[in-house]
Amino acid sequence: MEPQYQDYQELINSLKSASTLLGLDSKSQLHQDITAISNYLANPNFQIAVFGPFNHGKSTLLNAILGNRTLPIDLIPTTGAAISIKYGTDLQTRIILTDGTEIERDGTEILQQFAILDGNRQMRQDVASVEVFCPHPFLARGIELLDLPGTNDREAQDNLVRDRLLTTDLVIQLLDARKLMTLGERENLRDWLLDRGIKTVIFVANFINLLEPDEQQQVQNRLLFVAESFRAELPPGFSNLYRVDALPALRARLKGDVALATSSGLTTFEAALQNIVGILQQNRGSVRLPRVQAIASQIQLSLKAKIDPLLSEVSSFDDKQTAKIEIKQKAANLIQQGFNKSIDDLRNWLNLDSLLKKYQTDATVAIAENNFKTWQTDILKKDLTELQRSIMKWLYQAYEFFQEERPEDLLIPLSSEPQINLPPKPNNSNDLSETGTVAVGSGIGWLLGGPVGAAVLGSISYLLNKNIQDADDKSAKESYHQQVAQICINATEDYFTQLSHQGLAILAEYEPKAKTIIRFVGSQEPLEIAHKRQNLQQLQNNFNQLLQELNKAKIPANYQPYRETPKYKPYTPPAEPEQKTYAKVEEKVNDSASSTYRTSTHRVNTPPQQKASPSPNPAEVEAKFHNWELDEEIARMKAEMRSPGYQANKQSNTNKNNNTSQQPKTQAEKDKITRAYSVLGLQAGVSLTEIKQAYKTLVKKWHPDLFVNQPQLQKQAQEKMRLVNEAYTILSEKSQ
Repeated sequence: MEPQYQDYQELINSLKSASTLLGLDSKSQLHQDITAISNYLANPNFQIAVFGPFNHGKSTLLNAILGNRTLPIDLIPTTGAAISIKYGTDLQTRIILTDGTEIERDGTEILQQFAILDGNRQMRQDVASVEVFCPHPFLARGIELLDLPGTNDREAQDNLVRDRLLTTDLVIQLLDARKLMTLGERENLRDWLLDRGIKTVIFVANFINLLEPDEQQQVQNRLLFVAESFRAELPPGFSNLYRVDALPALRARLKGDVALATSSGLTTFEAALQNIVGILQQNRGSVRLPRVQAIASQIQLSLKAKIDPLLSEVSSFDDKQTAKIEIKQKAANLIQQGFNKSIDDLRNWLNLDSLLKKYQTDATVAIAENNFKTWQTDILKKDLTELQRSIMKWLYQAYEFFQEERPEDLLIPLSSEPQINLPPKPNNSNDLSETGTVAVGSGIGWLLGGPVGAAVLGSISYLLNKNIQDADDKSAKESYHQQVAQICINATEDYFTQLSHQGLAILAEYEPKAKTIIRFVGSQEPLEIAHKRQNLQQLQNNFNQLLQELNKAKIPANYQPYRETPKYKPYTPPAEPEQKTYAKVEEKVNDSASSTYRTSTHRVNTPPQQKASPSPNPAEVEAKFHNWELDEEIARMKAEMRSPGYQANKQSNTNKNNNTSQQPKTQAEKDKITRAYSVLGLQAGVSLTEIKQAYKTLVKKWHPDLFVNQPQLQKQAQEKMRLVNEAYTILSEKSQ
């Protein structure tokens, strides 16, 4: 087997790989060109093809060069195969059939059977290749001659010639001086040679000897013009047009007539041919690589025709996924903020110190009044339920937005009504002398009855507001109703301690589970897109590899390499930081709460029958406004996610927002917008962000809840907020 040029092996591999990826039909011209050019690059011999229309004397010229009748010649077209003539120690012929059969014979007589046209002037379809080995010194230099069938005869012959010309280093085009160049020959020059980068061409004019003497010079001048206009790329100093009278030249060689060989033009032509070949052999890359450039350009164009639509589709998918993830990340952050705040609110509420400060007095009185169940349902349970619902609101927002996992409800149960055991009732039950035993109600009557019950109720308020430093010193001095009051106080403390302990434990267990609902995981890549991405990456890699090999071979290319299309990686949320164990947190919180309870004075008076609603803290208004902002932002993002063309419209919406806002059509609308800017204290034409900020500032200043105890100001605030809301709506719609 003949050795390959290793320098071109990677280039050959890239060309063949491209053919496979493009899925070219084996009968397509590009596939055949790729196969031919790959074989050409791997062929170590310098190949010279003789090319021209039928009956122009191609085989005769080659026989004259070889000095014998190696090839069959006749007055009618005879060559019916591409015959490769290579160096061999003996004259032999090798025929390889399409089924792989090899036939070897001495001499060349077997060519009459396999390498000439049949009676219908058709080539044999079972012949794959024809090789003749000849002991000629010119061939011994690694040169291979190629005798091609005549063109302008049959389509099959033209196709064979066209394919084989691509793989030759030097083309000898034989011209008939009697006909000059026909239109078909000129088209072949353009389509088969020039357009395919084949420019190492020598023109040989045959049959000039058959012309009248006065015509020979005229014809030769016209042929010279044709040859020069071709712009052949031959070594400097060599003409690309020679006269060879093929038949006289062959006769001269067979007879050994040197003078006749010279007059026929053969001697001059052979000398020029040997010098041209010698130079071109040393610069074989400059001969072969331009052929590759023409084929490579077609391959790259075909690859781009496949790559660009795939790249557009995959990039569009990636852009949409990125946009979705950005929206989901933003939503997750907003939901997480709201969730964390709601968790903190409930955790702070469950803090024992907080529970005792807020509820112990009312709870103890409710026990004394035999009204604990009602108080627990109407007050405590209502507050707890509201805090739990606040947490669940964020989790259901996450579930609706991400569609990942349905949240479990947070349920912190309330303990049953405290049970108390009264001490034995003393004989003197009318001792009301202790300070603070002023009767404020008669509900304790169910326990003790009469004025003693009222005294117990008063003692509850007294004891909870009294700073008791030494419990041991007071125990012996307490009156009976104070003992009962203390029992009620202890019962509520135990009740709230249990609620705090149990609630914080449930919350600590619930929180990490709930956070998994807010964290979302990206979806897997659709199978169709995955296949397209894989195909795209293969095509891009082949395109870039081919471009790299062309650059290494110094073959110009008009394309830039593709950036590698990244693999699809489903979005994975960042890992949550490790949570502290509940045992340590609970211990710290409750120890702190218990210590605070035992050492601080609780100035909590028994609530009067009717009291005015407390004015809200500005921080509460800020919190409400923050929640409103979060809800508004999440609602907006949900609307975006539901819009099928949100990504496609993203850029156009941005451009629209950057341009002048929608212009009012009437003077009334213009006046309304002017008033809206004035209400918000803004200059006309400010951004939507500035409008929102101004609105937020005014809401914090004029929210009616800030004036619940000031009816006149509250009425003014309500009117002010009506105008602010109206102005905000007008300017927001204008800025869309």
